[in-house]
Amino acid sequence: MKALNWIKETGRFILLMVLYCILMIFGSMAVAEYIPDNTSDPGLVSPLTGLLIIAAANTALVVALIKNSVLKGLKLAVVLSVVYYGLNTALTQIETWYFLSEINVSENLLGGLFLMGIPTCFVFIPVAVAITHNKVGAERKSFDLSMPLSQWIWKLLFLILLYITFYWLAGYYIAWQNPGLRSFYRGSDEILPFWEHTLLTLKNDPGLFGLQFFRAFLWIGLAIPIIKASRWNAWWTAILVGAAFSVPQNIGHIIENPIIPDATVRMSHLIETSSSTFLFGMAVVWLLHRCHSSFKDLFDISSQQEKTPDSLPAQSNDQEMDDLFVNRSE
Repeated sequence: MKALNWIKETGRFILLMVLYCILMIFGSMAVAEYIPDNTSDPGLVSPLTGLLIIAAANTALVVALIKNSVLKGLKLAVVLSVVYYGLNTALTQIETWYFLSEINVSENLLGGLFLMGIPTCFVFIPVAVAITHNKVGAERKSFDLSMPLSQWIWKLLFLILLYITFYWLAGYYIAWQNPGLRSFYRGSDEILPFWEHTLLTLKNDPGLFGLQFFRAFLWIGLAIPIIKASRWNAWWTAILVGAAFSVPQNIGHIIENPIIPDATVRMSHLIETSSSTFLFGMAVVWLLHRCHSSFKDLFDISSQQEKTPDSLPAQSNDQEMDDLFVNRSE
């Protein structure tokens, strides 16, 4: 029986991977005629292998989000589609607009990039919800995000500042150390010391920090539905949100891309943004998954035990993770 369930789940996963590939190719038609005529360096893998890896990574993440959620049916499909579009497309293309509009991304291409993510979010996810089986019953109560307004305010402000800090530190100490990346964006490989670079950017490009303030707010807003509906404990939820923040918008850097033709620039961005957004996603869950009564309570692991496997009446947390791809209730 267990082997049969694994076969069924594997079959569903492969079916969803194939569907994701088809929809990703279909979505790329929105940008096909506007792609700049640049010769791109080869990716880490071939285009076909890259397509399969991207499909597998996104399919696994979507299945995990579905399995984790206490939501069901149409409500889950709508919420997850909107959240995934925000994470996978909107947040990425906002930066494309800001950084690449004056380099090689035309208005038509930018519009196409926003359209390209629609099929994989608003078609793929409802189908995935329909054929992915959540384990019903034995579900713990989802996180209670009720907090005093003052606590919401300071946590949101802290998280926004934390995001900008992660963004800027990773940007400078990882991406900006690449002379090819500096040449691509600035036309010069000159590098300034950190504080001089920071002050000069504040003076000449203050809008960048305003943009990241806005993006941080979007990141947090998109994480809240995942946290609110999570039936896993805080640690697993933090890992899931970290993956949701880091995987969809970065996995594409493994293949060639005429918009960012230099392979070293793509690799710098892959390391920079995947690491910083993963850590930020975990931090969002840490602060927002429950009310904290004091500064000490922020680091009181024992207070979180109410949200750990002991609160699952009919199955352990290990069982929850086993059920990510196997539904023993079928």
